[in-house]
Amino acid sequence: MDSLTKLTIAVGSTRRPKIAAVQEAIRCFGPVLAPSAEFDVIGVEVESGVGHTPTNRRELMLGARQRADALIRLAKERSESWQYFVGLEGGLDIIEAGENRRVMLESWAYVSDGREGHYGRSGGVEIPSALAREVLENGVELSIAIDRFAGAVGIRDAQGAWGVLSSGLISRTEAFRVAVIAAFAPFYNAKMYHAVSAAP
Repeated sequence: MDSLTKLTIAVGSTRRPKIAAVQEAIRCFGPVLAPSAEFDVIGVEVESGVGHTPTNRRELMLGARQRADALIRLAKERSESWQYFVGLEGGLDIIEAGENRRVMLESWAYVSDGREGHYGRSGGVEIPSALAREVLENGVELSIAIDRFAGAVGIRDAQGAWGVLSSGLISRTEAFRVAVIAAFAPFYNAKMYHAVSAAP
């Protein structure tokens, strides 16, 4: 029996929901990305280079990308043969709608193979205005604020704010899983992304 090719996917975090999100995403697209491969997901703690709770889309995207870039640098320094580098960032995106401010919780992913990289994003869930004020005006980290609001401890490492806000219907892991599947699309569906347009 032929031995399987082993592909290592490095994730810029050691938090359980993030690692689980990548593992679950790979179960979906792995057979398409590399049919004869066995995937190994490893977590490595790296800095995002942005605040503890990103408060706009630019910061979310930058944080995800900088985590992946830090992994690429680390792999070169350590001579690691990691094939993919995944940066995940969760935080807030503010949408100004007239006089109303809508604050959305979003999860972003940036995936690179060391040569090219792509973004993916979860959906968004609106957070209560009182919670938004705690984070945006009072500078409280979202993970601390959501624990206070929910009357629990360690929500970030379990269902996350996503789980609290959706009554457990969408977990933090699930939100990141969607973002990872989306970010990997140009790799497992390369034919579509690299197709030459036939339009004049």
